[in-house]
Amino acid sequence: MNDSKSLRNRITKTVREIPRSGIRDFFDIVSSREDVISLGIGEPDFVTPWHIRDAAMLALERGVTSYTSNMGLLALRRGIAQYVEKKTGTAYNPVDEVLVTVGVSEGLDLAIRALIEPGDEVLYHEPSYVSYNPLIQFAHGTPVAIQTKKENGFRLTRAELEAHVTPRTKVLLLNYPNNPTGAALSQQDVEDIAAFAIEHDLIVLTDEIYDELTYDRQHFSFISVQGMKERTIYLHGFSKAWAMTGFRMGFTCAPPELTEAMMKIHQYTMLCAPILSQEASIEALKKADSDIAYMKAEYKKRRNFIHASFEQMGIPCIYPDGAFYAFADVSKFGMTSREFALKLLDDQNVACVPGTAFGACGEGFIRCSYATAMDDIKEAMERIARFIENL
Repeated sequence: MNDSKSLRNRITKTVREIPRSGIRDFFDIVSSREDVISLGIGEPDFVTPWHIRDAAMLALERGVTSYTSNMGLLALRRGIAQYVEKKTGTAYNPVDEVLVTVGVSEGLDLAIRALIEPGDEVLYHEPSYVSYNPLIQFAHGTPVAIQTKKENGFRLTRAELEAHVTPRTKVLLLNYPNNPTGAALSQQDVEDIAAFAIEHDLIVLTDEIYDELTYDRQHFSFISVQGMKERTIYLHGFSKAWAMTGFRMGFTCAPPELTEAMMKIHQYTMLCAPILSQEASIEALKKADSDIAYMKAEYKKRRNFIHASFEQMGIPCIYPDGAFYAFADVSKFGMTSREFALKLLDDQNVACVPGTAFGACGEGFIRCSYATAMDDIKEAMERIARFIENL
């Protein structure tokens, strides 16, 4: 009974067959090395703004250490509703249409489990964040990956969606601005995809965690399209734009029926998000514009530098409209993405993530995060240039 094979057979088939995260698996290798310049993990290098940290500490000093409502503190939900309406023009009732979650990842898990029956199909686009496909499988749904194309800037199109929809399709999962490619959608793109969802009567899950980090045009949300609020779960959080990754704060906005369904799962599993993180998030929303503007300006400088550096090396790189990732095409060097990333790490101590961590069409690419200090980015680019000169 206690031999490893016997124990492994007790684990569900679904869990056994899902591979470890390609990001975390690669960085287990990175962690064994010293003096690595990491362009890998998508975590802001900025420290959470002081007034946000101070709010958490003051709450702790006041003895604010209890559970909250399953839905989250009402003051926070009101702040979220005001923030979302200001950004998108779409109003949500903080009482029954806003749910505070432990990061966007929990919100996505709740949304998928609340909607998917075994065998239901979920359309999503690749390259994509590593958790999308596994979360669909954990809910016993059928993930249907749409391979977006380099020549289209990895933007999803209605024509690609039409080629994959079937009578079993129930949900469309979207992430723009996109991790890992940095792609963003125009207002026309969003309206075309929204029309597709309405025509096929699909529920849309839109992960817009990077919507504050768009650089050359205004982000346009799916919930800004008429008729979409009623069929959309809007997912967002504080990790990226506010540099609050360790606070693990996310939220969903959705019609009351969908919010209640997600809350039902949330109350039996997570109960509530940590109260100190909720208190910090209330403070974060008070000065959102000024906090975000500074970090966004720095990311834009880094984006421009890292993109220009790859182009000067002769490495094609999708111009990132949003998020903080450069998706560089290294296919011409005759190696797989993983081989290239491992050889780069071994030769130059620079860590990037193989594109295949984000889906099959990521082969030939590496993802480089510019959510790290400019000095480190400059040094990393010099090392990458030396590396390819020697190939």
